[in-house]
Amino acid sequence: MPFANLLGVELTAAAPGEVRGTLAWAPERCTAGGVLHGGALMGLADSLGGVCALLNLPEGAGTTTVESKTNFLRAVGEGRVEGVCGPLHVGRRFIVLDTDLFDERGKRVARVTQTQAVLT
Repeated sequence: MPFANLLGVELTAAAPGEVRGTLAWAPERCTAGGVLHGGALMGLADSLGGVCALLNLPEGAGTTTVESKTNFLRAVGEGRVEGVCGPLHVGRRFIVLDTDLFDERGKRVARVTQTQAVLT
């Protein structure tokens, strides 16, 4: 995924039941005050969700995000963010995924729920 590469997302595990990845804090990914930008966090979550959806698709199908909701819970000013994504629902037309993002202390940074369309 070119955008995930540009953003700096690194996949660490990928299976239909769980996808994991990380994003390192970097100044170019921040807002004012050195805080990791919410869009960077959303990009990490959307990338993990896309991979998880892809791994749950029937043969020959594609996917695209049709809805995404993010709750930001704390700021990230250093280190890495780890994302853990898993399917909540795998249906014929939609796949719903839940992604939790954690800082290096194991504190939840954000929770993202997204819906991916199954494109046949």
